[in-house]
Amino acid sequence: MEPFDDENVPLYTVGQVAEMLSLKQAFLRRIDELQVVSPQRSAGRQRRYTRVEIRVIQQVATMADEGMTLTAIRRIIELEERLAEVVRQRDDLAARLSEVSAERLRLAQQLAALLRRTGQEEQPADE
Repeated sequence: MEPFDDENVPLYTVGQVAEMLSLKQAFLRRIDELQVVSPQRSAGRQRRYTRVEIRVIQQVATMADEGMTLTAIRRIIELEERLAEVVRQRDDLAARLSEVSAERLRLAQQLAALLRRTGQEEQPADE
């Protein structure tokens, strides 16, 4: 994959992002200082933003324009990230539960077939 195709590659400088989004560079530095968005640094210690971070900055700027404080915005972003992680975990657990349920059904069917072959009756399982 080319670096330009990967939206997580830090390619954009403060000046480029400020121009793209019509923001002041000081605003970008401030949201970095408050750890609302924390861009990577180049070898020369310049901030470099990814396209993902630029989308977050757009969201931050919109919320700030609506009167929210940067501290509140940071908290909202943190909670959104935590929620996304919990949703991923839930989805992983649901997939695992589905796999285990299918395996349980398969094993129950095997047991029933074995019991029929040996002439034994199936006994209800304690649950």
